[in-house]
Order: sequence, then structure tokens, then C-alpha cells
Amino acid sequence: MFVVNGIIVSCTKPYLKSSVLKVQCKTCKHIKAIPLNPGEKPVIPRRCLSGPSNKACDLDSFVVLPTSDVMDEQRMKIQENPEDIPTGEIPRTTALVANKYNVDQCVPGDKVRVTGIMMVQDMQSQQELGFGYIYVTGIEKVKERISVHYSQQEEEQFKKLSKDGRIYEKIFKSIAPGIFGSEDIKKAIGCMLFGGTRKRLPDGTNLRGDINILLIGDPSTAKSQFLKFVEQTAAIAVYTSGKGSSAAGLTASVNKDPSTGEFQIEGGAMVLADGGIVCIDEFDKMAPQGRVAIHEAMEQQTISVAKAGITTRLNSKTSVLAAANPIFGRYDETKEI
Repeated sequence: MFVVNGIIVSCTKPYLKSSVLKVQCKTCKHIKAIPLNPGEKPVIPRRCLSGPSNKACDLDSFVVLPTSDVMDEQRMKIQENPEDIPTGEIPRTTALVANKYNVDQCVPGDKVRVTGIMMVQDMQSQQELGFGYIYVTGIEKVKERISVHYSQQEEEQFKKLSKDGRIYEKIFKSIAPGIFGSEDIKKAIGCMLFGGTRKRLPDGTNLRGDINILLIGDPSTAKSQFLKFVEQTAAIAVYTSGKGSSAAGLTASVNKDPSTGEFQIEGGAMVLADGGIVCIDEFDKMAPQGRVAIHEAMEQQTISVAKAGITTRLNSKTSVLAAANPIFGRYDETKEI
């Protein structure tokens, strides 16, 4: 048994699964119980060998009895945390199988701590070993996306900096120090990295505290370098390019699970970066439907999904830092802004 930390990226709807499948032979009425491990598909024998005089009954004579023991089961996929992924590497994912009280405990985008047992799916073909999955024995939501422990010396240094009258100037000068000038941009990025204060009005209205920034400028003015710096500095950050991103890749998609045939929700970049920052380069090269799809995520900080009979809402409390070129590629000084 071991513990895995990560983000849930996709979930199927809960379904009923037999823990002990009972089948009966139509010829000799013999009842056979087939125990099943979590995540395994039942394999019903094709012949019954319990007939009279130990003779085999007809082929495919077994039928499933409704008295089989059933329980809730759900399949999920977990991905390692964005802050744990080395630069340039593809994030690793693994399958989860949860049953009983562990079913329906989380949605895509939730950061979780899973306790489980590594198991291997038995395949009907003897030439294949099958695929590995984690049988979930306990699942816990991690409310704090980042847990950082500071030493006493670092805490004293923070207190000393907080009393410095030029702390704001020191912070924005430390943002992308290799880029000369652009002080207004650095000040704005510094405010975005710290974030604002989320407010809840007496009538129940929520006002977001996250700041969204759009950088527009000519090519070769270090816009992408600012985005790369933020991706490496922020605790939770997802970097993507507008040309290589679709509406579903940024928000959420509904796919069919190949093992069960059920539809499942898979979270996109803005769901996985919940509590962090999404950096979108080449924002002007995005398809129009891709830009429209992230409007709700930027304003309401939720993503609504209504596809294939699945209607749900996912959290996307993220700040968006986007970079784009002006119309026709570069700024035209003969026209107004």
C-alpha cells in the first residue's frame, strides 16, 4: 500500500459492478459464483462441467442471476502535480479504480491524496499481461494547493522585507531581471503573482480576486519571456500556445472511456491550473471559439459542461496572462490605438 499525490484529470460516472457474479447453467441448473477484483471484467465460462454423469452441458449455457452481489464503482485518472513536472517532460498519469464509499468524492481539477494498492488487470488473452491501475482504499481532497515550509531564518528575512519601504520596487525589479525596461509590465505581473482579495458580498455575490493581464506588442519585445518567467516562478502554472490549443483543451472535454464505454469528463489547462496561473502565448492566433470558451472561466471562474448527458460545473480559479501581436502583425503608428 502506498500514497500518491496528484490532480484528478478525468472521472467516469459511478456505475454498478458485481463483487461476486452468480451464473446458472440453463441445462443442469448448477449455480456457480465467480469472485471479481475491483476493476476486473467478468469472464463467464463457455461450458458447464457439472452436468449429469459429469458430462459437459451445451456451449454458452450460463446465464447471469439477478441475485449477484453488486457495489458502486468509479474509474478515474490521476496526473502528477504541475509543480512536480520537470520542464519539457510529459506529465505522468495512472488509472484509479474506486468503489463503495470512495465513489463520487472528487471531480476533475481536484488535488487529492490517494491511498491505494497497485493491481494488474487480468486479460482474457494469455499473451497479454494487462494494464496496471491503483485500487483506491482512501481518497482525501487537499484544500491547500501548495504547502511550503520555511525555516526560522527565512521567516525573519520575510519580516525584515515587510518593513522595507521600497519593497514594491524591489519586487518588480526582481521580475525577469534580464529584460531591461518595461517597468509597468513588471509591476502588473508582480500584482498578478500576489493576487487580489476575494470578496463575498452580503447578497451572496462573489467578486474574484485574481487579476488577468493581456500583453499586446510588436514581435521581439520579450512578451514570451515574461510568460516563461511567470511559468517558472508561480507555484502552479500551465503554459500553452494559442495556436496549439483548442476550446476543449483549455476548458474541459467529454470522452468515452475505452474500458467501460462510459462518457467521462477530462479537465483542460484552466481546470488543472486551479489556484494558479495560465500563460497563453500567441493569443491573437487562437480560434474564435477558443477565446469565447474561456470567457466564463476568466469572469465567473467556473467552467460549465453540458455534453453527452453530463451536466456539471468545474472550478477554475486562475489568473490568465496572455500575450498577443497587434492587428496585421505589428503596431501601425499612423492609426489610433
